[in-house]
Amino acid sequence: MHKPFAVIFDMDGVIVDTNPFHKETINQFCKKYGFKLTDEELRTKIYGRTNHEWIPALFGTLTQEELEAYAFEKEQMFREAYAAHIKPVEGLVAFLDMLMQNNIPRSIATSAPRANVDFVLNGTGIGKYFDIILDESMVTHGKPHPEVYIKSAKALNLPNAQCIVIEDSLSGIQAGKAAGSKVIGITTTHTPEEMSATDLVIGNFNSLSLDQLKALMD
Repeated sequence: MHKPFAVIFDMDGVIVDTNPFHKETINQFCKKYGFKLTDEELRTKIYGRTNHEWIPALFGTLTQEELEAYAFEKEQMFREAYAAHIKPVEGLVAFLDMLMQNNIPRSIATSAPRANVDFVLNGTGIGKYFDIILDESMVTHGKPHPEVYIKSAKALNLPNAQCIVIEDSLSGIQAGKAAGSKVIGITTTHTPEEMSATDLVIGNFNSLSLDQLKALMD
């Protein structure tokens, strides 16, 4: 008999493959304000982090009003760019159905603002699978800090050791491991080699089975 476990999903790059659109809109946003970031800077300094962390790091000292305005502008640009392309990552819906049928709890833990979460869930129609959702407004520290995954496990009423985190970003993988969870890496953003710190690497959800999840808990 396996002990109970839950699956915690990051959103961008895991539920939806949004990172090419985030990259495009971040580049447009930064260019508008005179910044030019390399792909390496995007991957190491921005992906997986909250707007409230990376925008001040880029712009310097901002008032709260300025920060909120910049964050809203960037996310509005993203939603407009992605709206016509929104779809779940391959195999996700069947995987969620399998989890639901086996009474495996599920949650979302993301650095994104709630407006983006609602946009994604409405656009993909998968909101029914998630009773617990943590967004950027619910954490003080963005990834790689483990706060969002510690709070998710608490909301699921399980220890982090009985939660499997699914992540695409290196900062998210660090966060999941630091929280004490098993971490599955999905290769929407990084190569399998770059995800060597994970417990399992998948290309999409078609290749992820219940037996593999149970094996991670052994």
